[in-house]
Amino acid sequence: MQQKLAQSDEEKIYALVLELLNPDIREHALLELSKNREQYEDLALVLWHSYGVIPVLLQEIVSIYPLLSPPTLSGAVSNRVCNALALLQCIANHNETRGLFLRAHIPLYLYPFLNTTSKTRPFEYLRLTSLGVIGALVKNDNPEVTNFLLSTEIIPLCLRIMESGSELSKTVAIFIVQKILLDDTGLYYICQTYERFYAVATVLHTMINQLVEAQAMRLLKHVTRCYLRLSENPRAREALRQCLPEPLRDGTFHQVLKDDIATKRCLAQLLINLSDGMN
Repeated sequence: MQQKLAQSDEEKIYALVLELLNPDIREHALLELSKNREQYEDLALVLWHSYGVIPVLLQEIVSIYPLLSPPTLSGAVSNRVCNALALLQCIANHNETRGLFLRAHIPLYLYPFLNTTSKTRPFEYLRLTSLGVIGALVKNDNPEVTNFLLSTEIIPLCLRIMESGSELSKTVAIFIVQKILLDDTGLYYICQTYERFYAVATVLHTMINQLVEAQAMRLLKHVTRCYLRLSENPRAREALRQCLPEPLRDGTFHQVLKDDIATKRCLAQLLINLSDGMN
């Protein structure tokens, strides 16, 4: 019985994928597939290899570009395109389709969404869902992903969101930057020129100042890890000795970190790294 049920569910998925090709019922198919994407582990393969599906998803994305400037995106349109983005996230997340997704340069279609600044809910949801697709790419520590992202403007886009986005968007954006930094190529790239290092360090400094007020634990954890990773580069370490924000040195976050052993260790290691060679 269980097997039969699973088969009928699978047939339902295939039927919905076919419905994506019909503009009259596509919106329903996008919603249902996006809601059930966790249930069917091979959905990414079916989406990628089904005739016409990827062009349809890209068409959904490109069709709302005119609504980005001036910002006229409604909640219903935002929800629809976010359902299409959720399916792309499913493809970005799958080991067998991730490389194909990158080589087709599909992440670039999302950058106009990351470049928006409107604070309205439809735009915030659009940015967050787009960041989720990039987050799915970076979470598997794949050098091909890092190399691809470094060849695009993802770092400046993430830095702007880290500075002025919602707390949730900031968290995903800094997660992406942290993952790029954890790759040796990414760390080298960011520390290669003073301008790149300064751009990242300035935004991290701004975030620390904001966190003195906000005390957002998840963000503080990511910011600390970014600083720790930067301190592992000799040139960046020298610069951080001069420009590490005072609240990281003076115990400002002692209370908020009291139960977070891992982040306390990161901060302690950061301060040790910066104190070496100063005496």
